[in-house]
Amino acid sequence: MKKLWVLAIIALLIMACSSAELVENWKNPDIVLFDANKVLIVGMTHNEEARAQYETKLRKQFEQRGVEAVRSLDVFDVEFTASERSEQELANVEQQLLDKDFDAILFTKITDIENVENHRRLMNNLDRYNQGFNDDYRSSQNIYFESTEYDDFTIYHAETSLYCICPGKERNLIWRGAIDITDPVDVEKTIDDYIALVIMAMEDQDLIFRKKTTNEVTGL
Repeated sequence: MKKLWVLAIIALLIMACSSAELVENWKNPDIVLFDANKVLIVGMTHNEEARAQYETKLRKQFEQRGVEAVRSLDVFDVEFTASERSEQELANVEQQLLDKDFDAILFTKITDIENVENHRRLMNNLDRYNQGFNDDYRSSQNIYFESTEYDDFTIYHAETSLYCICPGKERNLIWRGAIDITDPVDVEKTIDDYIALVIMAMEDQDLIFRKKTTNEVTGL
């Protein structure tokens, strides 16, 4: 029995070591208010299970706030994410989204880093904020089909960017948030923690409404 208690305590300590931290929360200073009506959620990772969980759970968060959201899993077929796509191919995708009344893309790419301090200095490069979804996607699309060994990494870095694809407007970067995840030991919990931070940051930037709550007694 004592051995079981020791194992339980060790397990709790391991879980306690996992943490997620918002390290970047940038909003385009030229954008005062952006109220998306239909959003495409893109989770870029070669881990199909994690991608499905992330896009599904984040879709639910948007729907609870009255925003129509669609998973990239339901838009991009397997062939599309299995190899590199050209600038023109992605431009065609954006036009198809416009034709279907999408006005925003929420794009998350999951990468891994060894030295978080060096990467944070890189994140301060202003050129990162001048690219659109097309450039961002093309520069990272190998994540879909190139498996990476993670054993040597203890800090995982993920970025989420909100792009406007509104008709008659530039395909601007509206918002970008970055989160460092230290020693993740549970994929589902890590995804939940990440989504919670993304939603919190977007609420703080007035990019998404806070979830409506109802009175359990009156239903109002």
